[in-house]
Amino acid sequence: MPFTQYLKSLRENLRTGQAGEETHRLALQHLLDELGGDIQAINEPTHVPFGAPDFIIKRHDAPIGYIECKDIGTNLDEVARSEQLTRYLDFPNVILTDYLEFRWYREGELIEPIARVGRLTRDGTDIKRDSAGVVQVAELLTGFFTAEPLIAATATDLAQYLAGKARQLRYAAKCVLSGEGKQGTLHALHAAFRETLLHNLSADDFADMYAQTLAYGLFSSCFELRRDQPGADFTRWEAARYLPKTNPFLADLFYHISGRELDDRVAWAVDDIAELLNRADMSQIAADFARKPGREDPVVHFYEDFLGAYDPAKRKARGVYYTPEPVVKYIVHSIDHLLKEKFDKPLGLADENVYILDPACGTGTFLYFVIEQIKANLKEAGLAGAWSDDYVKQNVLPRLFGFELLMAPYTIAHMKLAIQLQDLGYHFSGDERLGIYLTNTLEEAIKVTDTLMGFGLQLAIAEEANAAADIKREKPIMVVLGNPPYSGHSVNASTRTIWAKVGSKVETWVNHERRQVTVKPSRKIKASTVSLKVKTFIGDLLEDYYKVDGLPIKERNSKWLQDDYVKFLRFAQWRIEETGHGIVGMITNHGYLDNPPFRGMRQFPHTSL
Repeated sequence: MPFTQYLKSLRENLRTGQAGEETHRLALQHLLDELGGDIQAINEPTHVPFGAPDFIIKRHDAPIGYIECKDIGTNLDEVARSEQLTRYLDFPNVILTDYLEFRWYREGELIEPIARVGRLTRDGTDIKRDSAGVVQVAELLTGFFTAEPLIAATATDLAQYLAGKARQLRYAAKCVLSGEGKQGTLHALHAAFRETLLHNLSADDFADMYAQTLAYGLFSSCFELRRDQPGADFTRWEAARYLPKTNPFLADLFYHISGRELDDRVAWAVDDIAELLNRADMSQIAADFARKPGREDPVVHFYEDFLGAYDPAKRKARGVYYTPEPVVKYIVHSIDHLLKEKFDKPLGLADENVYILDPACGTGTFLYFVIEQIKANLKEAGLAGAWSDDYVKQNVLPRLFGFELLMAPYTIAHMKLAIQLQDLGYHFSGDERLGIYLTNTLEEAIKVTDTLMGFGLQLAIAEEANAAADIKREKPIMVVLGNPPYSGHSVNASTRTIWAKVGSKVETWVNHERRQVTVKPSRKIKASTVSLKVKTFIGDLLEDYYKVDGLPIKERNSKWLQDDYVKFLRFAQWRIEETGHGIVGMITNHGYLDNPPFRGMRQFPHTSL
């Protein structure tokens, strides 16, 4: 009888006087193997401190459940209220046990009754068997083992399942960052991003970016694989093959974090995601999207659903909401019309001198329809035959640009536009890339020096940063368009606080130029080092909106000028002014049109708002 041997093993462990939580895992594994039939109970002790449950239960290599173990006698009522169990309840089939008591959770809900194989004696050295409880535990485990692997047949299901697994990956990455030391692989990757690309990237934000990139990159790759080969098996090893070849940086990054260099302590979560996607009904999910007007392409529009399930607060903070395609088409057509009518550009967006930037490009929808409009304009002008590999290489790719801060939509944008151009007959050569860059539009354009560029992935990241800086400063951008995020509580600071010695020089922005100023002593506290606020690049630009007739506005609610969409509009206006002429076409909040705090914004010279 399996339970007789199980209890005997637990008793023997207890009598040593040195038994702990891990001591009893082998006994539980034998019990699971005896009762589970064709299941595999996998215990990887090295993964446990990094976010994985103690046991992953698989059938035919597909995960069907998870078991989290605590030491005998642990108060499971307290564990049930812990942050750890809350995370594990993202999994649909979970058992929490102290080896005697078993609690089964399905879809986050506790299944009654709680079952026990026995209880500790008062001295804690022996176990009193509960015969009725043994029967209940056997029934509980039978139910647990009969669970089917998750199969997502709708976009809503897939968003929920993928989000839960991505959160597990995020936590595992955070644990690895905190435990691996500064020489670890994830630390090196985090440092490369922070030092050369996203300067305010915290460890938590990096773990989040890492999880989103892998989860959504795997989804995008699997979807493209199934579109190309319906029914083909998918694992993380195939993922890089189906990411766009139009971006060496993205290819290097994905090979680095999803291939053989992937840390074993996060690999379990990545493989869980890949297996979920392998079993998802991608054709049905595509059909599900096809029924939603203006949201036909899952690779583009599924991200909003995914992020809404993964982290609703982050979606709100970053303003990630899909833009209906009819609205995008209207804006693109309007800009094209104005270029022809007001700027003497008969070919509109197809004119070789019209440089275009989407500073918050997301999944690339605006640039997608710009490309569509360019091709339509050539046909309308009787130049349909001009569309060729040479034309795209010389007159389209060099003047279409997009900036994106979030890694997942950045990945999607590259994939979407690469597929579009290939469908339009263009053949990418090995040394080409799309002009979409991972960067914070509202940060200063700083180029990375050669001495900091390093090798391998760090070099690719540095080249990405330098290319984005060049576009911000040097390219003659004539059209700025898109749908920037709206957030009254902007994550893009207008000032930053620093500590500096009195009499020293610090750099800040003044009247759109970076200047050095001398640190003055504090009037209140005599100290050799003082804190002071210095303006950021966008904070300095935004100062122009705080004045009317040259005098500061006096508004109690002027904080609304700090909304992200206002900052993106100010950036767009500055970028057009640098060129000397052009058009801004953006979807925005309407508050600046008549609200009093925006008087300076409406008055600011050269604006057509």
